[in-house]
Amino acid sequence: MPREVRERQMLDAAVATFARHGYRAASMDGIAELAGVSKPLVYLYLNSKEDLFTACIRREAAALVRAVRQGVDPATPPDRQLWEGLGAFFTHTAEHPDGWAVLHNQARTSGEPFAREVATMRADLVAFVTELIAAAAREAHDDPELGDREVAGLAHALVGAAESLAGWANTDGSVTAKEAAATLMNFAWAGLGNLMEGERWTPR
Repeated sequence: MPREVRERQMLDAAVATFARHGYRAASMDGIAELAGVSKPLVYLYLNSKEDLFTACIRREAAALVRAVRQGVDPATPPDRQLWEGLGAFFTHTAEHPDGWAVLHNQARTSGEPFAREVATMRADLVAFVTELIAAAAREAHDDPELGDREVAGLAHALVGAAESLAGWANTDGSVTAKEAAATLMNFAWAGLGNLMEGERWTPR
């Protein structure tokens, strides 16, 4: 069997095991058994439990970022692009619940260097959403009032909300990816629309 196929089997088994048991409780014996290989072979391919978990995080993070970017058609209007990006995000996390559990639940709570790997993924998503919001502001105004700092803050808030909503949606089988995307789109776009029209909330 080609090395890349065997390694993919091991990573698939590892993602499922880490998602179910967490990093500390997961055993290399269990991962090897699920993958249908010997434990020494897992160590030969992936060196250590820490390296294996890191490889899982990187693979799942890259797949999620790629899905979001590929889900957006740059030729469509900014609101459509945001909708497509949200749809791609929630579809991917729903279709890969173990991968999302590794990223959202396990890696974040298992300390460094794992949390740093997830932070890198999040930064990629924030950068992409920042581009979408900035494009929307440019379309709304030739000289948009939204500054770079405010656009970045909105992108961080939107990504954080998407992560939280995906965590909730994946525990409720009645919530579809489209419903989750529509919920966040309605919540976010109304506010973004007001900002782009110069209507800002201020404390009284």
